Amino acid sequence: MSKIAILGFGVVGSGVYELFGFGKSYSGITPDVKYILDIRDFPGIDAPFTKDFSVILDDPEVGAVAEVIGGIGVAYDFSRRAIMAKKHVVTSNKELVAAHGYELLKLAGEKGVNYLFEASVGGGIPIVRPVAQCIAANKINEIYGILNGTTNYILSEMTKNGAALSAALSDAQKKGYAEADPSADTEGRDACRKVSILSSLAYGRHVYPGQIPTEGIESVTADDIRFASALGCRIKLLGRMKAVGDKVAAYVAPHLVNSGSMLAGVDGVMNAVVVRGNAVGDILFYGAGAGKMPTASAVAADVVDAVKHMHARKMIGWDKGGDDVVADVAQLESAWYIRTGAAREKVAREFGEVVFAGGDGSNVALGAAGATGAADGSAANEPAVSGPADEPAIAFKTAVMNGYKVRELLDRGVPALSLFRVLGDH
Repeated sequence: MSKIAILGFGVVGSGVYELFGFGKSYSGITPDVKYILDIRDFPGIDAPFTKDFSVILDDPEVGAVAEVIGGIGVAYDFSRRAIMAKKHVVTSNKELVAAHGYELLKLAGEKGVNYLFEASVGGGIPIVRPVAQCIAANKINEIYGILNGTTNYILSEMTKNGAALSAALSDAQKKGYAEADPSADTEGRDACRKVSILSSLAYGRHVYPGQIPTEGIESVTADDIRFASALGCRIKLLGRMKAVGDKVAAYVAPHLVNSGSMLAGVDGVMNAVVVRGNAVGDILFYGAGAGKMPTASAVAADVVDAVKHMHARKMIGWDKGGDDVVADVAQLESAWYIRTGAAREKVAREFGEVVFAGGDGSNVALGAAGATGAADGSAANEPAVSGPADEPAIAFKTAVMNGYKVRELLDRGVPALSLFRVLGDH
């Protein structure tokens, strides 16, 4: 038996305990939960609770701990102290890994233990190990995907039922898919943390959340959903990272996605991530990105892996970050979706060749000849969005251009009510 401790008995922690409570052997390893740390009382639950972390820290039988407390404060302190005591640490804490991953991984290397975090990105979707190990021989050209189930559920409901964002959010909260305070999801911060981890892993240096331009779904309206459909697209909140020389352009923003693409069919609370390598091409990872048992499954797998490698190091991690790690996302090119109150003639005059969505969202028309290009998916929703216009809104898709160019054209009198990148036909 291998003695472990679980730090936190919330949704995920209770799931991990449930998985290990059957005494099942995993690849010859039978984890034994000796302690569960939580400051709360759980009357009626027969489990090895403790409120004193030092008991776990000082017990030589405990070789690994699963940190599922969340947040940065106590979770960071306990994780660091456990590593200093030469105990393996497993976590589902995306906020902690995104903020302190380099530091904790470096410390773990110095102490000869493992710091594992599969559950921090895709919940039950295995994505960290494949990027770090299975396709390690590839140059990762791009990673993009749906990384937040709450926002994906909201956008799916808006698309299927024509609901306003506020109504779809309320429904998500009633069904337990969204927190009482959903801002980390709806403002894109949750997806940003996952992009931080994937970018750091794929490109070898720490990319911090503060270096990642992040936009949520608050600006998406029912009109945008309708216009996107008329353009043969659906709106998805994507986290994206793309290699630009020896740097990475990483961001989170709503995108128009071709209705026939793989990602367009990912609905509800499901997540999907596409990894594009120079040797393997595109690989799609799909599944439950959150939830009690899917996340507990990933945590439990890391615990088993840590115990199996009790006296060996897993070579996973990245180097120190810095200002020279990230590229300017506004330099990246893509087609753009723009909803505006400007007249079609004005739009065609400034933007050249565009594709209009019909005013009622029921048809697509071609704008005046001029600029050339087609939709591709490369970049971030960087330019700011202008205020409302006086004319009835129309929407259109531009030719390919970078963020600076689209900003220049908008400043000529085409105010943007909504402004999203277009992923293209991926």
